[in-house]
Amino acid sequence: MVLALDTCLFACSAAVVRGGELLARRIDPMARGHQERLAPLVQEVMAQAGLDFEALDRIGVTVGPGSFTGLRVGLAFAKGLSAALSIPAVGVGSLEALAQPFPGRVLAALDAKRGQVYLQAFEDGTAVSAPDALPLETAAARVAEFAPQVMVGTGAPLLAEARPAARIEPLDHTDPLAVAQVAAARAPVPPRPLYLRAPDAKLPGGRSLVP
Repeated sequence: MVLALDTCLFACSAAVVRGGELLARRIDPMARGHQERLAPLVQEVMAQAGLDFEALDRIGVTVGPGSFTGLRVGLAFAKGLSAALSIPAVGVGSLEALAQPFPGRVLAALDAKRGQVYLQAFEDGTAVSAPDALPLETAAARVAEFAPQVMVGTGAPLLAEARPAARIEPLDHTDPLAVAQVAAARAPVPPRPLYLRAPDAKLPGGRSLVP
């Protein structure tokens, strides 16, 4: 029994999945406010599934790339619930969660702003490249080389000209069902945030917010 969470992108979402069967799912589109919404949303999803939290075996949570604040909200919640229930929490990359529902050669791309995209290539759900932050020109060259059948994510339209034959899916959030599916098949290694680029905000003196 897996509880999946995503707060990395433009939604606050959760799902409960048992052996691949979706019991409950909620996706609330939002750019901000994940911290206030996540706990009530999880309670709603658990109630919809008709389960107590003690029935859970594992928690899956997206770890980035994405919103610096959003991903930390999801991670903190997942780690706290993991400790309280004595069950493992498993990290899932937002790029792999975006790519998971699509078969074949898939390129997941997120608009990282400042002329960059976060990019990762997959084939039938298996990563064939590491996640990376790339300038648009470099990313376009990767697209032409990989020749994906599908490009998914907010960065996909930015790269469409490099692969006109590809199907474009400009999703701005993951499906928590996909997060649960990846988390269920993964060894329970404690989740850590995936930062492909330092956050724009800085502490006094120019120090990075990333620990």
